[in-house]
Amino acid sequence: MDEKKRIVFNQETDEDQVYSLSLRPANIQEFIGQDELVDNLRVSIEAAKLRKEPVEHMLFSGPPGLGKTSLANIVAHEMGARIAITSGPSITRAGDLIGILTNLELGDVLFIDEIHRLSKPVEEFLYPAMENFKIDFIVDKGPYAKTINFNLKPFTLIGATTRSGLLAAPLRDRFGIFHHLEFYSPEVLSRIILRSSQKLNVTLSQEAAFAIASRARGTPRIANRLLRRVRDFSQVKMPDGDIDQDVVNQAMRSLGIDEKGLDDCDRRLIKLIHEHYKGGPVGVEALAATLNEEVDTIVDVVEPYLLKIGFLKRTQRGRELTPLSVRHMKDPSPKNNKVQEGLI
Repeated sequence: MDEKKRIVFNQETDEDQVYSLSLRPANIQEFIGQDELVDNLRVSIEAAKLRKEPVEHMLFSGPPGLGKTSLANIVAHEMGARIAITSGPSITRAGDLIGILTNLELGDVLFIDEIHRLSKPVEEFLYPAMENFKIDFIVDKGPYAKTINFNLKPFTLIGATTRSGLLAAPLRDRFGIFHHLEFYSPEVLSRIILRSSQKLNVTLSQEAAFAIASRARGTPRIANRLLRRVRDFSQVKMPDGDIDQDVVNQAMRSLGIDEKGLDDCDRRLIKLIHEHYKGGPVGVEALAATLNEEVDTIVDVVEPYLLKIGFLKRTQRGRELTPLSVRHMKDPSPKNNKVQEGLI
């Protein structure tokens, strides 16, 4: 499976990066959803402004595509500060981190995406930088070793992680503010889609926006990607009309995405468990071997959404399908669900 060819893949693609700047909310007022988080974030920012101090180091956790990078940019914007953006895997040496930290000005924001993937030596350099805004760098070895001290200007570190359980405890304990992002409801995603449609100069009805939102797997990144695919379909197939719910349904059928947002990859996994393993339980290693995929691909790419919508269960004995998934595969059309309930 090539994950990046999946329309409903929640990792950022090159196309997403092109559109992200124009579609991303510019300030905290424009951010839609995550209401409790945004309210608490607004309080933290206002309090820091009153004290004339940088915001405390904060950690954003949650699945990909929910807005962690957008929130980091918003914090920098609201504080009137610059933001330096990097990621855990891209900082391979301690010297790389020192170069980034020493170039930060007072109050600047350093955003590290996938911070749980920092190497251990690099991570240990962050500890004194976060606590005391200092770095001790050891040069040479043995009797010739000497320590060089770097004094840093107070800054805000914002870390983002999709797997907070992999974050080392000493690093996690040095963050003062923690926020977890939840999946979005279709109603909230509809508002995001309508806002994005205005920026893309696309005329979209409320019903069409909801039809896209219901397939977006609770993720704004996927919602915006589906909106762009619907726009493409409309421009080619129906260039003279506005986008309504019927156009969205036709576009989604052409992409192989059903009413629940499942694509061929999701349906292949469900069908495999149902037909080959009698609904489960089955171990993830057996699934990966049968599908000729990596275990991490199953766990990180395919399973999370199926677990979220209650189509799949993780048990001590393995993965099991729920009646919901079997019912949906028999008839993915919501209008016939009542008929199918009597058959399961």
